[in-house]
Amino acid sequence: MKIIQKYFKGLTKEQLKQFTKLEVLYKDWNSKINVISRKDIDELYLRHVLHSLSIAKLISFKDGTSILDVGTGGGFPGIPLAILFPNCKFHLVDSIQKKINVVNNVVKELDLKNVKTSSCRVEAISEKNDFVVSRAVTNMKDFVSWIKFKINKISFNDFKNGVLYLKGGDLNEELKSFKNVKTFELSEFFNEDFFNEKKVVYLPIKYKTKN
Repeated sequence: MKIIQKYFKGLTKEQLKQFTKLEVLYKDWNSKINVISRKDIDELYLRHVLHSLSIAKLISFKDGTSILDVGTGGGFPGIPLAILFPNCKFHLVDSIQKKINVVNNVVKELDLKNVKTSSCRVEAISEKNDFVVSRAVTNMKDFVSWIKFKINKISFNDFKNGVLYLKGGDLNEELKSFKNVKTFELSEFFNEDFFNEKKVVYLPIKYKTKN
């Protein structure tokens, strides 16, 4: 928990309470359902919570922003971001019902009023949101094909509406067909070794592909 306070100052008492409670909730659920790997659960705040919050080092969502979390798994990055941005709306989606069951329980225990969930493939979601976030559920080309018609056209944040994707490694080949894509190294925000070679990939809605 200290690592969250190290990088995010000025959290409210309610946010501190919610972030602190994450460890108890996820360790309890992980003993029943393997939502997070055994190795990662011991470094929950580094590998999952802070990693999710790295998006907030890039953009501070304005009140009223709607965010779709695709392939949320146990609730990442959606739940940490929902705690940090209580006046934004989050829709967490995963095709595996047992994972959404965990998310629903965590959302209830944290009393997060700004989160809704769906157990389905993202293609079944009809609503549009300002941003789509995710943690490396597939390659970027396939991911964009799933969500490109699910993003609002009118932007009001400092970044144009689009995709904020957490990925790692060498992405040059994967991203070469996207002209307007930008990558941000997480090591610029955090000094822990875990973040070496990890990135936030930003793709605005009005992207073009090279011929």
